[in-house]
Amino acid sequence: MRDSEATRVGLSRVGRLRVHAGKQAWMATAAVCGVLSLLTAACSGGASPGHPTIGHTKGVSAAVGAVARVSITPANGSHTANPSHGVRVTVAEGKLRGVTVTAGHTSVAGTLSKTGTAWRTNWPLRTGRYYSVTATAVGTDGKTVTVTSSFRTLTPAATFSAQTILGYHQTYGVGIPITLTFSSPVTHKYAVEKAIQITSSKPVVGAFMWDGDQSLSFRPRTYWPQHTNVSFVAHFDGLEIAPGVYGTADLSQSFQIGNSLIAKVSTRTHYMMVYYKNKMLGRWAVSTGMPGKDTANGTYLTIEKANPTRMKGHGYNVLVPLAVRFTWSGNYIHWAAWSVAQQGVVNVSHGCVNISPAHAAIYYPLARPGDPVTVVGSPVAGAWDDGWTQWFLTWKQLLRHSATHLAVQVGPSGSVLVDPSTLSAAPTGLLHNSKPFNYAGK
Repeated sequence: MRDSEATRVGLSRVGRLRVHAGKQAWMATAAVCGVLSLLTAACSGGASPGHPTIGHTKGVSAAVGAVARVSITPANGSHTANPSHGVRVTVAEGKLRGVTVTAGHTSVAGTLSKTGTAWRTNWPLRTGRYYSVTATAVGTDGKTVTVTSSFRTLTPAATFSAQTILGYHQTYGVGIPITLTFSSPVTHKYAVEKAIQITSSKPVVGAFMWDGDQSLSFRPRTYWPQHTNVSFVAHFDGLEIAPGVYGTADLSQSFQIGNSLIAKVSTRTHYMMVYYKNKMLGRWAVSTGMPGKDTANGTYLTIEKANPTRMKGHGYNVLVPLAVRFTWSGNYIHWAAWSVAQQGVVNVSHGCVNISPAHAAIYYPLARPGDPVTVVGSPVAGAWDDGWTQWFLTWKQLLRHSATHLAVQVGPSGSVLVDPSTLSAAPTGLLHNSKPFNYAGK
């Protein structure tokens, strides 16, 4: 979830957040204002009471350490803070020991830098909310200081919504992408990619890719492993996707990857190789699109299925049993009792992949949305967006369609953006990946 249990950095010296009394009582006023001044002291002749010293040169000693200087962004008292920027806390002359950000009774998660000198919220803040920040730091003088701040995020004049093609807890094929569509154009694409957290039960590497300004997909570099549980949270509440356009709700979904079902159709040999659970299921005779109505090359994904499906065209209007769709233009793998004699011999269909009733009875029950179907041997190249065509792209092409140009490493603990050059080589072959430039028939 976006808001989690209160985040506290370090435990050893925090306890209750407070300003030390006594000789540092002057700090209390500075803490109320949210600003602390840096004091450094150099003492001549001897150390001031209460200040340790180091070294001596001709009777001169220098005071050790300085008071921690803490800075909080957004500014204290702001009423129009940009929620997309989150909260950032930094310290000079010390280390952060605790940061708490709350909106009412809800706490906001954040991350401390490796140096211990900076902390920031993980995701955008919510719009139109009041936030309180309490930060504790220990200065190089060894003394603890606490700073507080409060502000309100802006209420946007323009908003957007987003949706996904995926159904809750549905099961999909190994090629399925995570696809989001936006109600308005996105110009801050980099920020959108960084706002999405993906989790998978098995390690996966992939990348984001934009198809225009209103559609974003995450596609694995190779097919999903079978039986992987996947979920994602798009932290869009408070995210600015274009100047002045903000989200007001997060988007999340969970789904599963089922058994691997992969088909390779050759329009030239008139056979389809079918692999189930990564093993050969069969080599089936087929009849694909006749000349002028060719079934186009490419690695597609099954979209939907129906029994029967009504198919209409020039000179026909029929109900076809056991039909599995893989293009928007109307190509299916389907039962075709009328062309059994031509299957394995010649192409006679109007673009679909005709298979025998016996083979259709095997394939249809196994098929799910997202099963890869690769067509080869056609004189016609596949058309982008005629179906789910994300697997038309090679890995390098996929990265070029990302705003960050980074790979996304996904696992049980979430996802991180990584340099693609640091990744090990990916497995190749029909059971793991699509063929490069498959849509062109190369």
